[in-house]
Amino acid sequence: MRIEIGEASLASFDGTGLDKATLGARTAEFGKALSSAVAAAGYPAEADPAKTNLPALIALLSLLNVFVALASAPLAAWMIELFPTRIRTTALSVPYAVGGWFGGFLPAIAFSAFTATGNIYAGLWYALTVLAVAFLVAALCLHETRGRALDAIA
Repeated sequence: MRIEIGEASLASFDGTGLDKATLGARTAEFGKALSSAVAAAGYPAEADPAKTNLPALIALLSLLNVFVALASAPLAAWMIELFPTRIRTTALSVPYAVGGWFGGFLPAIAFSAFTATGNIYAGLWYALTVLAVAFLVAALCLHETRGRALDAIA
């Protein structure tokens, strides 16, 4: 496998079967070559804090938080209305917990998919698959609650 940075092309190595000392030496050698290729391509060694527009960064992150709030608050209210009053707490906490697992593993699974395939968009398939399955489950299993008694069994 080769790593291309600007005009440079570095060959990676297979460390399987190498003893600890040889692996350490090869890793250090590869690290130096990689650092010099990155520097030769014009990338800085570390970020320059003076070039960071802190007010704009804070404003953009705040805007993302507003979008999350705009989506989460109605979702919680909608989910509460889907279930009878005696099971509402469980009905709301279970989907949030399950969603936390799917969302929490998203970075690791997306990175693994990218690493395995070399395609930077491969990680999107996990998110799209989870979204499609959630849509199908919702479309097939969630029923309209308008007109039902709130204490009735769903």
